[in-house]
Amino acid sequence: MKVVIIGVGLIGGSFAKDLKKLRPGSQIYGIDVNSTHLETALSLGLIDEKSDYSDLPNADMVIIAIPVDALVTELPKILDGVGEETVVFDAGSTKSLICKVVENHPKRRNFLACHPIAGTEYSGPEAAIENLYDGKTNIICEVEKTAFKLQETALKLFQDMGMRIRYMNSDAHDKHIAYVSHLSHISSFMLGKTVIEKEKNERDIFDMAGSGFESTVRLAKSSPAMWTPIFEQNKENVVETLDEYIQNLEKFKQMLLENDFDGIYNEMNSTNKIKQILNGIPLNKK
Repeated sequence: MKVVIIGVGLIGGSFAKDLKKLRPGSQIYGIDVNSTHLETALSLGLIDEKSDYSDLPNADMVIIAIPVDALVTELPKILDGVGEETVVFDAGSTKSLICKVVENHPKRRNFLACHPIAGTEYSGPEAAIENLYDGKTNIICEVEKTAFKLQETALKLFQDMGMRIRYMNSDAHDKHIAYVSHLSHISSFMLGKTVIEKEKNERDIFDMAGSGFESTVRLAKSSPAMWTPIFEQNKENVVETLDEYIQNLEKFKQMLLENDFDGIYNEMNSTNKIKQILNGIPLNKK
């Protein structure tokens, strides 16, 4: 199988690692605007050759793992270049605009709109991890618009990688993901900002930061180049989630001011059910 990966950072590089293991003998070609990333991916053995769009017509599979603003621009060009039997899928954290820009493309049937919910706070090809997607959810939008035979090729790979599959329309995806992913990144960035501005002595932050702080601000180490376009494309849903989050923070603050510690206890106690919700999600890997 000939696979072209566009964007050979954490997400694309992790796909490459699993492909090497699950599809031995596959030839993996890398495309990236960052020449250093390409050289690193080649030296790490993530890709077999550096490439460009001229290799698209002969590819069996094209994986796009680039920021969503670039994806909106590049996806139509990529579809222009692929062959009739090439399956193309992305890993973008937004779906509505991406699906919209190719809704009338002559090769829309070649594209599978995906969002594998996996990653770390690190970026670049050095951050690629084998089995990153094992046990993770992959949300697929507008599956009915992809040719069935091409769906099967991608779905078999996802199954072999151990991913759970959920089907959703693109608008619903963007609304739900604003709550469970986009809001958590904003919270992490802003908590980090608040502490940095208040604690001018970086040594104090290092010495006093416990595991709770570290885990909460972990996402603040994520790439701004990736996340700013996500917030831009999903602005309406993100603003809605922020309004609700700010209301809850204001309510908590008011209870503190009113010495309503029974209310605070009850708020936290009722929220503890998040443990059961998260622990109760079945993986259904195979």
